[in-house]
Amino acid sequence: MTTLHELAQRLLVLDDRITDCMKCGMCQAVCPMFGATGMEADVARGKLALIDNLAHEMLKNPAAVAEKLGRCLLCGSCQAACPPGVKIMEIFMEAREIVNEFLGLHPVKKMIFRTLLAKPELFNFAIRVGAPMQGFMFKKSGDAQGTVCAPFLNFMLGDRHIHPLAKTSIHARYGVIDEPRASGGIKVAFFPGCVGDKMYTDMTEACLKVLRYHKVAVFMPAGLTCCGIPALSSGDVTGMLLQLRANIQALRNGDYDYLLSPCGSCTATIKEFWPRYALRLGTQEKGIIDGIATKAMDINAFLVDVLKIQATQPSANALSVTYHDSCHLKKSLGVAEQPRTIIQANPAYKLTEMAEADRCCGCGGSFNLFHYDYSRKIGQRKRDNVVASGARIVAAGCPACMMQLEDVLSHNQDAVRVKHTVELYAESLP
Repeated sequence: MTTLHELAQRLLVLDDRITDCMKCGMCQAVCPMFGATGMEADVARGKLALIDNLAHEMLKNPAAVAEKLGRCLLCGSCQAACPPGVKIMEIFMEAREIVNEFLGLHPVKKMIFRTLLAKPELFNFAIRVGAPMQGFMFKKSGDAQGTVCAPFLNFMLGDRHIHPLAKTSIHARYGVIDEPRASGGIKVAFFPGCVGDKMYTDMTEACLKVLRYHKVAVFMPAGLTCCGIPALSSGDVTGMLLQLRANIQALRNGDYDYLLSPCGSCTATIKEFWPRYALRLGTQEKGIIDGIATKAMDINAFLVDVLKIQATQPSANALSVTYHDSCHLKKSLGVAEQPRTIIQANPAYKLTEMAEADRCCGCGGSFNLFHYDYSRKIGQRKRDNVVASGARIVAAGCPACMMQLEDVLSHNQDAVRVKHTVELYAESLP
């Protein structure tokens, strides 16, 4: 646990990073949490004011500080709109880490982040055991999404409609993939992410189909686990580093040109957060991680910017698809046009833009677990925009957003289906 002296030193450093905030309130207009509550304490400006007085507040009521800092989706909307360019997400992450170290990590979170997610064999075993048993705990929601729910677990999960676990995960289906590179061709490492490996396996299969169609060799090693963003978002840097160490052991010896993921959050974490925290593992690991991070790329960006896939004219009877800009994909990675191109690369679909396409859907990773009521309220606004577009399908570039979209559409009994952008393109390929 952090001592008061160590706490004071870290807070001094954090104070220096807050000084550029002009209190202009630009963050207020784009903050999904403020839109849901109307409370100044929920907007970035209010949280920065809290952090500015963190030492006093921590000593007075540390649990209240943790609760206030937790009421944030870490979507990055405030940072993207900040005129002086304050690194708000970095500050929030650091503040959560300080609070977590001061208070200590909840035993359940410690078990999940430092044991389950840090040990791929254990995590995979738990899913293999759990997948066949989900039929006893969940029932079908009776919607177009194919989600399931567990009313008797509402006290723990909320009234959540979720995508069921796959009967067979991707790692169990394929084991290690290490395809030979074609002469002069491209080889990529593929990072499916937890959800892509264990839930949205159709999405992952679509990605592998597209890569093989374009003669891109694939490397997917054993031992991949969570990218670390859930632990990091909860202030558990120790757990994140344990997961990072497991992933670099799996990826360090591969011969590949790019590291691709169909998850915007995973890609942003690998590209931005892995190098930022790498020195805590050591100098040698820092060099390895920097090399991996420079190769990280969203799969939509790879298909358009590297393979040069282009949009086509939609057919006369093309189905309407609208697109949701996942926060980390657009605001962190700057990937916005490429997913739209991928949708339009299949002539069976035509793109119809929704209102507020880049407004957060309300998932926010663990935010969805601990603040499900606010998550649903924010998600309802996204659902209304999806339905108003008249589209038959809503596409996204992040499985977490897909889960949130399925939940809110399911609760409203909407017939709009949720797909990953690459799934739509893969349908056009033999």
